Amino acid sequence: MGNNQTVDSTPTDKRTPFGKEMLKHFLFDPSFKNLNHGSFGTFPRAVQEKQRKYMDAMEARPDPFIRYDYPKALDVSREAVAKVLNAPIPTVVYVPNATHGINTVLTNLVWDRDGKDEILYFSTIYGACGKTVNYVCEANHDIVKGREMRLQFPMEDASVLDLLRDTIKASRAEGKTPRIAIFDTVSSLPGVRMPFESLTAICQEERVLSLIDGAHGIGHIHIDLRALDPDFFVSNCHKWLYVPRGCAVLYVPERNQHLMRSTLPTSHGFVPRGNAAVGLANPLGFGNTNSQFVQNFEFVGTIDSTNYLVLPDSLKWRHAVCGGEEAIIDYNTKLAQQGGQLVAKILGTEVMDNSTKTLTDCCLVNVRLPLTANPTKIPGLTTLDPGLGMRAINWMETFLVDEHKTFMAIYFFHNQWWTRLSGQVYLDLSDFEWAGQKLKEMCERVREEKFEEA
Repeated sequence: MGNNQTVDSTPTDKRTPFGKEMLKHFLFDPSFKNLNHGSFGTFPRAVQEKQRKYMDAMEARPDPFIRYDYPKALDVSREAVAKVLNAPIPTVVYVPNATHGINTVLTNLVWDRDGKDEILYFSTIYGACGKTVNYVCEANHDIVKGREMRLQFPMEDASVLDLLRDTIKASRAEGKTPRIAIFDTVSSLPGVRMPFESLTAICQEERVLSLIDGAHGIGHIHIDLRALDPDFFVSNCHKWLYVPRGCAVLYVPERNQHLMRSTLPTSHGFVPRGNAAVGLANPLGFGNTNSQFVQNFEFVGTIDSTNYLVLPDSLKWRHAVCGGEEAIIDYNTKLAQQGGQLVAKILGTEVMDNSTKTLTDCCLVNVRLPLTANPTKIPGLTTLDPGLGMRAINWMETFLVDEHKTFMAIYFFHNQWWTRLSGQVYLDLSDFEWAGQKLKEMCERVREEKFEEA
């Protein structure tokens, strides 16, 4: 960068054991226990310091930095994220978050005017993405429609795959065109690993576009995009990769890049068809040799994009302090698996999993609470009216924040109440034991219907 504005990206922290000792690197309030890493992620102090250096460099020389230094640093970051995903560099760009990426893909697709196109999605689709499907159908005057595939967890991967095959077959039997299928790497609620590799293969066989919501993807599970070869893939870097919010990588193979006509919002990189160009070209300097697709996403309005630039610093920190991607994923996955079993034992319930244990092959775990809406008496479970149960969820989540300085996602699924917990390098089994005890205490108050008492 010009005028000595170079940002040093050499990590200074040394290898630290996983567990409580790792907390010193993060920015948590000492009284707060972060058991819900999966929702919003976090990042270490060292990465925050790198980002602040970029911010200082930008404020020292706004025009030179934004127009000339920033695109060069962005290319370095794109190269780093492409390496982690094993993807060609020209196929990856940044967007603010996974929902933004899903919106980008669905709003760019041109739907057939015959009204037969369908968007296939599973019932566990992330809520915002489900609403995106609703909006896209509405905005296109219902010439495209959504088709939901109902999941009944716990279920085997083979059943999930059969459901997709059967849904494609049913769509075509009704004279429809299954145009694109959306599915997760790891779903949100419940937080379970999906057989996304095989789902992608089915889409390839059936000539249906695949759109993978990898919100829980990079930094969480191993992703190899060259081997996977989806049509579209988006993954949040701020959830599990220790990058500041919001930062997500959007992958579009070159065969599909012509379909992504515009960013959200449409910005300088958009090139209208014909001679209808309005305004100036991309303001990020001259001599830019990146493809039209990449240039389209380089500058999308004036926002603070320094969170995109520190991804290489995050990767270096993960290597120097944590021992690298393999070590992080292995620890977090095993901790979630073992911690989930510990919490289930304390509650006298069970972990959500199938017989082949694929649902828990990730860093999230779902544990059933000893509560049910099933009118049939189940040993060890208290039957609640669903209305009362939803009030109990609101109370439990608020009580956890106010009284116990933590947060655990609690949700209702298939007539049962569940909690979702995250494995993470700054946690250990004692944190899960603590969580289990607090959940047990709260469930006892709910059982006695005393939970709303002051």
